Amino acid sequence: MRSNEHLISELAGELRPVAPMTMSRGLAVVIAAAGLSIAAVAGIAGVWDGPAAGTATIFYYLANGLLAMSGFACATDVVRMANPGVGNRYDGAYWSLAMLAIFPVVAVGTLFARGLGVQAMNDSHGLECTLSATAFASITASGLVFWLRRGAPANPARAGLFAGLAAGALGSAAYGLSCPIDTLGHLAIWHVLPVLLAGVIGRIVIPRLLVW
Repeated sequence: MRSNEHLISELAGELRPVAPMTMSRGLAVVIAAAGLSIAAVAGIAGVWDGPAAGTATIFYYLANGLLAMSGFACATDVVRMANPGVGNRYDGAYWSLAMLAIFPVVAVGTLFARGLGVQAMNDSHGLECTLSATAFASITASGLVFWLRRGAPANPARAGLFAGLAAGALGSAAYGLSCPIDTLGHLAIWHVLPVLLAGVIGRIVIPRLLVW
């Protein structure tokens, strides 16, 4: 009996208390990462003064608002995935992504109907915005990977996909604060494309980072 107690004491002596993984703590990580993304954008690319001057178009607010909403909806579900449970649902992320998808679909259809589709596709600044937004998405992705590694996602592939989508949306919304091009075609195509790109990267890369 004493031998068993001694063994248990030795094993327990190596344990250290760990902060509980609550939704509030997970969302705090997401908010901190998103804030860091905005700070990085402001420090590196600067912030466009269009909104303060009242010259920004409605498309600027619509695009960045949809991106931020979709990003936080997906990020919330990623936080929830770190603590899998019976009956967990992810309807919020699906609906928000569906609403975001309507924006480029309707925009591209409208532009081509007006004969402006080719011009929007040949945007000289489009690729730069897409790559820059995807790069800034890595900040939020790092925060989400940190949180997922603390937990035990039951479906790493889905967790990686959602983390990538969340990071892409929040990274694009952050970078959108610096972009002075607020036309419908530019925002609907080149600022939404990072969400898809980051989602693919997240689906491929992040599950490998969750394997112990």
